[in-house]
Amino acid sequence: MAIVIHRSSNNLQLAQIHVLSYFTSNANHRCQYSQAPRVIQNPQTTSLKRGSGGRSSFNGIVCTVFGNTGFLGRYVCNRLGKIGTQMILPYRGEHYGSMKLKLCGDLGQVLYHPFDLRDEESILKCIKYSNVVINLIGRDWETKNFTFDDVHVHGAKTLAKLCQQSGVERFIHMSCLNANPHPEPILMKGGSKYYKSKWEGELAVREAFPNATIVRPAIIYGQEDRFFNIYARALRRHFRGISLWKKGELTEKQPIWVGDVAAGITALVKDPSTAGKDYQFVGPKRYKLGDLVDWINKFIRRNAEEYGYRRMDLDYTPLFKLKVSFTESISPGYPFGNLHWEGLEKEHTTDTLIKGIPTLEDLGIQPCEMESRIAWELRPMKIEAHYMEALGEFPDPDPPKPVKNTTF
Repeated sequence: MAIVIHRSSNNLQLAQIHVLSYFTSNANHRCQYSQAPRVIQNPQTTSLKRGSGGRSSFNGIVCTVFGNTGFLGRYVCNRLGKIGTQMILPYRGEHYGSMKLKLCGDLGQVLYHPFDLRDEESILKCIKYSNVVINLIGRDWETKNFTFDDVHVHGAKTLAKLCQQSGVERFIHMSCLNANPHPEPILMKGGSKYYKSKWEGELAVREAFPNATIVRPAIIYGQEDRFFNIYARALRRHFRGISLWKKGELTEKQPIWVGDVAAGITALVKDPSTAGKDYQFVGPKRYKLGDLVDWINKFIRRNAEEYGYRRMDLDYTPLFKLKVSFTESISPGYPFGNLHWEGLEKEHTTDTLIKGIPTLEDLGIQPCEMESRIAWELRPMKIEAHYMEALGEFPDPDPPKPVKNTTF
């Protein structure tokens, strides 16, 4: 039996009746037509979970990612989209910074909305349909519009408070490893205001959203980071050398790859049992800062024999101190080469782990070693990077010797 759909508008209702009578009268048809619509017991977006769990599926998680245009945000969005998460990406100012993240999810799974951290109504619109909210908003330096307290304390508290009021199930807040109410002074009197504001932000989030998950990562490296890119750029060099506090011998770092941090956040999103806990994300090996800087410069082929590279003590390089103060004063909105005193204070603070706080390994993620990533991350920064060397023409330098963690 053929079903004919009339094209004229007058016969549209008649055609619908023919189709309905065909499916209801044919008892042997495999797909019986049901006049009663399917009733969704829980009428929310998350109840429409469909698919096998890949990028073209919907896993039932609607996640708002604040700070999605930052260095870490794009990796987090890619990981979330890979498991079928519907993402709402708030943006401030122009939307073009977030538009490139459209490819992280399937068609219709990546949505956008403007917001301002000081406008609660715009934030409520961004989290209205979400069951997970991730806060990646942060600043490495203060500006005339946003201080550390504005972003790390008041802004984080506002997000947590509105999520609690809106009934959001999970709130994941990004802090930092060395968050401390009384950071030890190294180069600045009173210590790092960044670390102090991050600690106060954790307390504010806990007060507003007691079941929040707080992540404390070590310094993160990767493409477009502020670790490799700082020590490999010309502005950081001083008479072909690198100025470090005590030549980097008293500072220990445990860097972690940005992909591992994004994988850890994705694991937190998928695991409800992580709610209300703190996590510290660190790399598998710990190094002296001076050894890491030497390794970076050897990898980009800026060796001592040909280019005169050397490490210098920051206390005995007054011209470099003048350079830092000058770049900080003429460009407060974006310090050239990340040369500002707050940045130097953070760089020379030893990574301190707290015993008993779970790490990436507790989430089933084994962080990769720097030896497996550094050649790729530093490839664009090599001297004469346009030259395609033959295999083995320039042997990779030996990695630095790891040091034992004595912080606990």
